[in-house]
Amino acid sequence: MGNYNKVIQKVRDLFHEQKEFIPLHIPHFSGNEKKYVLECIDSTYVSSVGQFVNDFEQSIADFTGAKRCIVCVNGTNAIHLALVASGVEAGDEVITQPLTFIATVNAISYAHASPVFVDVDKDTMGMSPLSLSKFLDENTILKDDICFNKSTGKKIRACLPMHTFGHSARIDEIKSICDKHHIILIEDAAEAIGSSYKGKSLGTFGLMGTFSFNGNKTITTGGGGAVITDDEDLADKLKHLSTQAKIPHKWNYVHDQVGYNYRMPNLNAALGLAQMENLEFILIQKRKLASAYQEFFSSIDMNFFEERADEKSNFWLNAVILENKEQQQTFLTELNEAGVMCRPIWELMTEMVMFKGCQKTNLDNARWLSQRVVNIPSSVVE
Repeated sequence: MGNYNKVIQKVRDLFHEQKEFIPLHIPHFSGNEKKYVLECIDSTYVSSVGQFVNDFEQSIADFTGAKRCIVCVNGTNAIHLALVASGVEAGDEVITQPLTFIATVNAISYAHASPVFVDVDKDTMGMSPLSLSKFLDENTILKDDICFNKSTGKKIRACLPMHTFGHSARIDEIKSICDKHHIILIEDAAEAIGSSYKGKSLGTFGLMGTFSFNGNKTITTGGGGAVITDDEDLADKLKHLSTQAKIPHKWNYVHDQVGYNYRMPNLNAALGLAQMENLEFILIQKRKLASAYQEFFSSIDMNFFEERADEKSNFWLNAVILENKEQQQTFLTELNEAGVMCRPIWELMTEMVMFKGCQKTNLDNARWLSQRVVNIPSSVVE
């Protein structure tokens, strides 16, 4: 009980302005949010047409170094759009990781494709290049520059790693492996706006990268997502698909393929633009919080999940790694009952009834992490 009480007290000291219940992560509004939203309302352009949408897209592109950004309704839509735009078709397979939020795998299903699961690394919680390479070398064959799964006969069209809690996977190694096997790399960077690996923004290593701006993310638009890419033609395709695949015309309604009503409303983009103006400040404050946690947990000999030397994490959600499943559950019980919100990392996707039958590799690392990782309060503290 001693260490748990110390953790509770430390969290309460850090978040002293929140007297009773301390949430896991709340949005930070300290800039032009109200001003821009009111401007949007006054303009009457509150749906998917408006200057805030364009300005928000440009701000994301400028920040990440990507050439183009297409914003949409949420992060799941962003992944779905990226998969469809990349050429993933019904019956194809997409390699991903089992330790992720379910949106990653749901989006693969929306594209009528099947997920294939490879293991993660313990020190990144993201896709393991070793597991990926081993699976591809042992289970696939190239025909006419297309990667086929030898056991199913299906095309493996894309690879979708996820950057867990804002920490980078070994994305350069993953990219090299994907290139070798002629597989398209799409990064699920839903949690990683503001994170970088070897000096390069996450989301910019693959053909496309996707972000989420849900209410609990580092920055928020209430609900929202984005796809970034350096491919201009692909960006035009993404925008076209996200606006019902409507051919531009002053009054006629002509559509040239099945599209989606995924374009972000101007009202949400107004909020997002104000958030982007404060992103650097938010990132600084979140790193200060992570540093305070790191120092504290080292003093009580508890394992705080740290960034590696070659990455710069946004520390979206801070995490501790407990000794075993029993200690994980005790930690969750003690802190939540004390009004300090904590939650475990996700259940493995391969344990979900919808995905139990999917092909998978040895998942020892993913299973080990799922039984030990807990997220702790990570809101911005000024």
